[in-house]
Amino acid sequence: MSRTAAASTLRRSVLVSLAGSAIEWYDFFVYASATALVFGKIFFPASDPLAGTLLAFSTFAVGFVVRPVGAALFGHFGDRVGRKPALVTAMLTMGLATTAVGLVPPYASIGAAAPVLLVVLRLVQGLALGGQWGGAVLLVTENAPPARRGFYGSFAQLGVPIALILANVVFLVASTALPEDAFLTWGWRIPFLLSVLLVVVALYAQSRVAEHAPAAPRGGGRAPLVEILRRYPRQIVLAAGATMVGGTSYYLLAVYLVSYATDHLHQPRGTVLIGVLVSAAVCAVAMPAFAAWSDVVGRRRIFLAGAVLFALWAFPLIRLVETGSPVLVGLGLVVGQVFFAMTYGPAPALFAELFGERVRYTGISLGYQIGSVLGGAFAPIIATALLAGTNWSGSIALYAIAVCGISFVAVWFAPDRPAGSRAARRALVRVPGAEDGSR
Repeated sequence: MSRTAAASTLRRSVLVSLAGSAIEWYDFFVYASATALVFGKIFFPASDPLAGTLLAFSTFAVGFVVRPVGAALFGHFGDRVGRKPALVTAMLTMGLATTAVGLVPPYASIGAAAPVLLVVLRLVQGLALGGQWGGAVLLVTENAPPARRGFYGSFAQLGVPIALILANVVFLVASTALPEDAFLTWGWRIPFLLSVLLVVVALYAQSRVAEHAPAAPRGGGRAPLVEILRRYPRQIVLAAGATMVGGTSYYLLAVYLVSYATDHLHQPRGTVLIGVLVSAAVCAVAMPAFAAWSDVVGRRRIFLAGAVLFALWAFPLIRLVETGSPVLVGLGLVVGQVFFAMTYGPAPALFAELFGERVRYTGISLGYQIGSVLGGAFAPIIATALLAGTNWSGSIALYAIAVCGISFVAVWFAPDRPAGSRAARRALVRVPGAEDGSR
């Protein structure tokens, strides 16, 4: 492939990865915002407020539990058939499922069937997201030059803060422009119906982006999942442990603290959402910057620093949110998002360099999604339960610190490849140990 053609392929890959990731995560975050602000009222109205919040967050967690299943399913598809068809299928599935959430009748209309439908669609969302992340990451990292792999890989992650901005802007506009009754009746549905745009991105990817990495021979060798479990168990554990800090920190920043500030502290909803928006915008700038820095000094150094700094920030973050001051709430969230970006930006290149090409889609997807379940799925539920059980917000900070410690240990033992090393140049061609499973 000529240099011009390679550059064009990389640009298209980055565009699809960023747009698809942003809209797919938008779908996931729209559900998260609705969980914190709406679902407890319209789908679990018979419960007391605390139970309603826990039940709503439980439907949120369901989407995480099946993500490893989606990782194994789409990973097998991506390693055997090709990266692009797996990614396109995941995007289409997510777009249709999220649109359908916007059409679910409330509990008052169909009773218990309403939360059941909500859970089923959340399961479909989780399956789709379980397969999307790995495809979006490999779309760019396998096309990127070794010296810029961290930077370009961050564009798959950049969809997260962009999606958070989009989701909160739409909810902020809908919730402030409409009377409370209208918002709870139909206004909350608008953000979900807009997710049909993901179908457009999927169709563009299908028609304009070339397959960028050869799939494993059809019918040859072991199934990717079997090979991963046999040859790469250590790498799966390391990737899962490393992912936990990102899941826990982000869902505390973007989901739980919104609910905590509005429901428990009775702060204005708009104040908290604006703080989330500003912090996400800062994160969108910080993430590629830290990822580019990881190309120079190594993934591990940046990641470890981020985990330590977030742990140190956990108590100040809670205290700043509790002040109720828009400026101080925003400061707490902004600094937290910067430290999150230090762990999340370098992650795609770090994870992709752990696995051989034949099973890379399955490997990075499975490791990441297992970590997301352990670190992100139950973060809002654990935080809510800790606060209710201890009546001390510091317990939430201690929980965040513990997760940071787990991820620190995992990344400490992960291999690191600075951009100029021979290992970095070979990492996405053939990982040492791909044939015998050793490191």
